[in-house]
Amino acid sequence: MVESRTPTDQQWQDQAGAAAEAHLPGLDVNRGTLYSPADLYDRPGYADTFDARAYAWAREACTPAEALAEVLHDQAIDNALAAWVRERSLVGVMGGHAADRGTPGYVDAARLGALLGRGHVVATGGGPGAMEAANLGGRFATTSPETLTEALRLVCAVPSFRPSIDAWVEAARRAIELASEPEASLGVPTWHYGHEPPNLFATSVAKYFRNALREAILLQVCDAGIVFLPGAGGTVQEVFQDACENYYAAEEDVAPMVLVGREHWTGHLPAWPLLQALARGRAMEAHIHLVDTVEEAAALIG
Repeated sequence: MVESRTPTDQQWQDQAGAAAEAHLPGLDVNRGTLYSPADLYDRPGYADTFDARAYAWAREACTPAEALAEVLHDQAIDNALAAWVRERSLVGVMGGHAADRGTPGYVDAARLGALLGRGHVVATGGGPGAMEAANLGGRFATTSPETLTEALRLVCAVPSFRPSIDAWVEAARRAIELASEPEASLGVPTWHYGHEPPNLFATSVAKYFRNALREAILLQVCDAGIVFLPGAGGTVQEVFQDACENYYAAEEDVAPMVLVGREHWTGHLPAWPLLQALARGRAMEAHIHLVDTVEEAAALIG
C-alpha cells in the first residue's frame, strides 16, 4: 500500500485513482496483491478484457493525474511482489518472444522450466514464446513427463497469438486443465509491450506500466540465478543488465548466469566472449557458464 504523508499527498492520490477509474474501470492504484491470469483475462473475448483495455489506456493516457496513476499502480505492484517473493527461491528464464509453440526452442524452454520448477519458482517476462514455455514447464514441474508432453501437444494446435489471441488463449486453457495442483510460477510483463499478450501459465503476474522498472525488478528478484536461452535484442540487454548487477555485487550476492547455446552466444550473437572479459578477475567470474543443453543449465542452477 502506498501511504500518503500529507493531506496534499492524499488529494493527489485520490485524484489519480479517480482519473484511472474514469478511464479504466477496475484499475486499483492501491492494489495489495499481484494479478492472476483470470484478473487480466476477465472477459471471454480478448479485446474486452482488462488487459487489452489497460494497454489501450496506457497508449492514450496523457494527463498528470493519469501519469501519477500509472506510477502509483506500479509502486503497489512492487510492494505486492516483494511480499510474494519472500520465502521463495526464484530462478529466471530469459529468451525470445518469437518462439512458436511446438518448435524445438519452445519445447526446450518448457523442459527447462519443468526441471527448474522442481526446486525453485520459475520467473519470466510473462509474455509469449520462450517466456510462456518456461512458465508452462514451471507450472507442470511436479506432474508426470507424459502430462507435460500432452500439455505441449495441446498448445501447439495454436502456434502463435497471431492472428487470434482468443484461439491462443483457449489452447492454453485446455492445457492448464491437466495440472490440478500447479506449481507456483511468476510472470513479469508490461503494458509497454501490450501488443504481446501475457501468457496464462504463470500462476501470479506482476504487470507494470513502466518497462524500465519491470526489467530491473525481474532481474532483481531472481536470487537463485538466471538462465538465458537464445534470443535477440531484448535477451542480450538482459544478459548485460544482469552482468552489471553481478559485476558490482559482493561475492556472496553474485547469482549464477547460464547461457544456453554455444553457437548462438559465440557466433550468431557473440555475447559470451564479452561477458567472459567483463567477468575476468571479478567475484562473478566463477558464476558465469556457457552450456549447450537445458539439462546442463538446470544442473548448474541446482
